[in-house]
Amino acid sequence: MDASLTRQLSRLADQISTIVVGKRPQIEDCIACLLAAGHLLIEDVPGVGKTTLAHALSVSLGLDFRRVQFTADLMPSDLIGVSVFERATDSFVFHPGPVFTQVLLADEINRASPKTQSALLEAMEEKQVTIEGQTRPLPLPFFVIATQNPHDQLGTYALPESQLDRFHMRISLGYPDRAAERELLRGADRREMLDDLPAMLTPRELLELQQLVQQVHAAEPLLNYLQDLLAATRSGRWFLQGLSPRAGIAIMRAARAQAFLSGRDYVAPDDIAAILPQTAAHRLIPVSDAGRGAVEQVRAMLDTVPLP
Repeated sequence: MDASLTRQLSRLADQISTIVVGKRPQIEDCIACLLAAGHLLIEDVPGVGKTTLAHALSVSLGLDFRRVQFTADLMPSDLIGVSVFERATDSFVFHPGPVFTQVLLADEINRASPKTQSALLEAMEEKQVTIEGQTRPLPLPFFVIATQNPHDQLGTYALPESQLDRFHMRISLGYPDRAAERELLRGADRREMLDDLPAMLTPRELLELQQLVQQVHAAEPLLNYLQDLLAATRSGRWFLQGLSPRAGIAIMRAARAQAFLSGRDYVAPDDIAAILPQTAAHRLIPVSDAGRGAVEQVRAMLDTVPLP
């Protein structure tokens, strides 16, 4: 594998780390998610840098992006567009919505009604939208980077399972450590710093990198290991319902991206272990007597499945 590509991706993570301080593992997870051509969900309390991270990713990847603040009164047409009758031409003219972009930042997605949340489903899965019987393709590459607040906050709606399954990864930033917070308190405004960020990649280069990621080799023993993990989630011992084949494909793509970021042309079991909690936990509900959250339950299950 070309070492210059690994260095380029490392510089990309370095640049984003100047904006979102002290969160290098989460930044690398975000890059792996986008290299795997997946959509990203960032869940955490307000004020820890979710929107700033999404903005920094978009700018650093050189992609066009739109930000939509999801609210309770946001309608599907506000998102995907609407046809308006124009007297001058005596016909309906389509006015595209903010979804017609390369990166859609869906801010506080769980504050919108389920009807509006569901309007994103076709865009996320098919990279197209159907409006008034006409299918319109979206620009490529197309990503949804969504942020959401925890469900117990006022004015939030839980995302439907069908939409959660479309998100490749869910990450949480958490509070910064003391040194990172001191740097934030002492330094410049991170939102102003975003304006000066150079693009580290072009959209075409990103599409080429995504193609290279899909060529990363996965050996038969590794596929057996992944299938053992999928079977463990379906056994009824750990979770109410197991992972779907779509989730298995997402885990494999994320593991390939993780290996690619590490400079390897093959997937190792450590790659699957590194990305499994972020890729699987939001699709799973632990059994009632688990006594721990989905992420911790995935890690506990991981420890019981033998390595290949």
